[in-house]
Amino acid sequence: PIAPLDFSIFGDNLQVARIRLQPGQELYAEAGKMVYKQPAVEWETRMSGDSLGDKLLGALKRTLMGDALFLTYFRCATPGEVGFAGDYPGRIQALALAAGQSILVQRDSFLCAQSSVTLNIAFTKRLGAGLVGGEGFILEKLTGPGTAFIHAGGDHLEFTLAAGEALQIETGCIVAFEETVDYDIQLVGGIKRALFGGEGFFLATLTGPGKVIVQSMTLEKMRRMLAPTRSGGDEHKGLDVITGMLGSDD
Repeated sequence: PIAPLDFSIFGDNLQVARIRLQPGQELYAEAGKMVYKQPAVEWETRMSGDSLGDKLLGALKRTLMGDALFLTYFRCATPGEVGFAGDYPGRIQALALAAGQSILVQRDSFLCAQSSVTLNIAFTKRLGAGLVGGEGFILEKLTGPGTAFIHAGGDHLEFTLAAGEALQIETGCIVAFEETVDYDIQLVGGIKRALFGGEGFFLATLTGPGKVIVQSMTLEKMRRMLAPTRSGGDEHKGLDVITGMLGSDD
């Protein structure tokens, strides 16, 4: 059996996953996600996979996902702590995956995981859904056993859909969904609503059974809010937004 991780998630809008490793435990993470580590924690950067063929195949898959070719691995001979964080304000969520259990996550949301968790490439079931969906044609697939950590913007909402129960979501707001959930893209009502409704032309329809995780703030929305504008009086809009987020007491 996989030994459970001792961890806590610290902070509010700029969260850090604080993981206390025991001897024999190993983590891997995306490059650049580590915030700190104690000296007892050793690290090395390498390709995933046991054989050369597995490593080359893994590198090809990571290239398709738009990720770096290498992952960083962490382990220790004596107990030690290491911390990880995302690249922008948001939340970190721990996913406890049973053996063989899989969850699909949006690109760039993966933070770190126990080495027993497999990180793989996944394609949406429908080509059309992938081409027009906010997550793109390629998703990341995490398969247990073990604990994986993901990061996404704003706050997170969880829905547990019954068989046949559907939820319509702005495509970019999808963080993750279980493999049992069906994923499709549908055109928003009419042309008028699509052009002037502010939600874009398409909505993602997720149909249960299974769990779905939704984010309240996408990275693309955050970029638009923080980008300088040429409108009079809006030059400091981005600064006001980030100041409000960091200074919130909620």
